Amino acid sequence: MSADRDTADATDKSPAIESRAIESRATESSATEPAAADRFERILVVTRDDDAGLAAVEAGVDLAAAHGAAVDALYVVDDAEGWDVVVERRERTGERLVEDAAERGTAAGVDVEKWFRYGTPHEEVTDFAAAHDADLIVVGSARRTGLDRLVHPDPLPVRVQRGASAPVMVVGPDDD
Repeated sequence: MSADRDTADATDKSPAIESRAIESRATESSATEPAAADRFERILVVTRDDDAGLAAVEAGVDLAAAHGAAVDALYVVDDAEGWDVVVERRERTGERLVEDAAERGTAAGVDVEKWFRYGTPHEEVTDFAAAHDADLIVVGSARRTGLDRLVHPDPLPVRVQRGASAPVMVVGPDDD
């Protein structure tokens, strides 16, 4: 008999009460879920001197513009070789790349901070992302063939994906 009362109580609700309950649930869920425009606040873009690196900058800045996010443009100087001439050349290249990223951000209305790190690229990228609370890491990856696959079995994007606590978006160059 108590089962009959439960079904009777559920069917006797007025439309006004049901509508207030639905509005209440909608308000609660919208308060806990972020709006689509606020999903990314900080996007880390790993700059590199190749077509895939340029595509990563373009994709990262475009995403930041769409989401109202800020961009951290990071260039890692791989100092494993230790030759001063090579490191200096990489520093100049990195300066140019982060400046280009900042110009692209300015054109798109996005704040871009320029950063340099020295060390092993994948470790520096993951450490930087964790230290600066990156919501997304954007890194470029080119197609690899033959010898490159043997010499570098785990490229930068794969290593970043393994070690990062934030989502990683891997971008390839356009195939025009």
